[in-house]
Amino acid sequence: MKFHFEFDIRKPAKQIRHTEKILLIGSCFTENIGEKLQKHKFSILENPNGILFNPVSVAEALEAYIGNKRYTRDDVFEYNETWHSWKHHSRYSGITLEGCLDKINRSTERAHHFLQHTDHLLVTLGSAWLYTLTAEALLAEPGSVAANNHKAPANWFLKRLMQPEEVKSILSGMLQKLFAFNPQLQVIFTISPVRHLREGAIENNRSKAVLIQAVHEIVEQYEAAYYFPAYELVIDDLRDYRFYAEDLVHPNYQATQYVWEKFTDACMSLETRNLMKEIAEINLAFQHRPLNPGTAQHKKFLESYERKLLLLQEKHPYLDIKAELDYFTQR
Repeated sequence: MKFHFEFDIRKPAKQIRHTEKILLIGSCFTENIGEKLQKHKFSILENPNGILFNPVSVAEALEAYIGNKRYTRDDVFEYNETWHSWKHHSRYSGITLEGCLDKINRSTERAHHFLQHTDHLLVTLGSAWLYTLTAEALLAEPGSVAANNHKAPANWFLKRLMQPEEVKSILSGMLQKLFAFNPQLQVIFTISPVRHLREGAIENNRSKAVLIQAVHEIVEQYEAAYYFPAYELVIDDLRDYRFYAEDLVHPNYQATQYVWEKFTDACMSLETRNLMKEIAEINLAFQHRPLNPGTAQHKKFLESYERKLLLLQEKHPYLDIKAELDYFTQR
C-alpha cells in the first residue's frame, strides 16, 4: 500500500557543485536550506536583507545588490528608539543611525561582489500579499512596499493581494537585470511550504496560487530559470500535520530533511553528493566531545580524522575546513 504520493522531479540544466557559489534570498524556508548548504561546505551567501516574503521586496533587494546601492539617512527611520529600513528585516535595525546604516551597507556591498560571481541564485517566495505604506507611516512613500512591518501601527499599512501577471512582470524584469549583470547565473525558484495562516487559510491558498502560476510561466519563458517543488513536496507528498511544528505553520525537521534530500537528488551531481557524505562524516566526528580527551584512544581518533581531512584538503582545496583541521590536529 502507498501512504503518500511521490512524484518525479525534473533536474535543472546546471547542477550544483562545491566549486560554485550560491546566493539564497527569500522566506524563512530559505534559511533552512542555507543552513544545510553551509554545513556541507558550500560557498553561500544567505538573505543579505534578512528574511523577505513577497516578490516585490525580493526584486528590490536584488536590484540594490546589482547597483551596489549605498543607503543613507534618507533610507531609514527611527521608531521605538531604534533605526529601521522598510526594505530590510529587523536584524538590520540598530540603536544608532550609524550602526544601522553600517550593517545594511556592509551587507549590500558583500552581496554585490558575491552576486557578480554567483552560479546559482535560490529564490524562495513566501507570499503574494503586499503591505504598502500609507501617508501615516514614518519615511512614507505611499504605495511603496514594506519588507518588514517592524511592529509598527496597523494604520501605517494597506494590504493587497498581487495578481499573477503583476508577479510575472516583476520577476521577468528582475531576471533580465540579473542575467545582464551575471550571464552565467542559474535561478532556482521555490515556493515556501510555510503556511501564512495569520492571513487566513483561504487567503494563504490564494497567495500561494498566485505565486505558483506566475513562477511556472517565468520558468517556461527563461531557459536559465528552474522550479524546485518544495511546496508540493510538503503539501502533496508528505501531506500530514505530523510534518509541521507545533504552530502548524512551519515544516518540522523531518519535513525539511525530506525536502533537502529531494533537493540534493535533483539539483546536485553524483560527485557532489558523494563529497557531501564525506563531509557529513567529518561533521559528526567534529561534534564529538570526549569524556577523557587525554586517552590514547582519543588521540588515535584525532589522528585518524586528521589524515582524512588532509586527504580531503588535497583533493578539494576549495573547501573551507580550517576549523575542523585545527580541532583534529590538537594534541
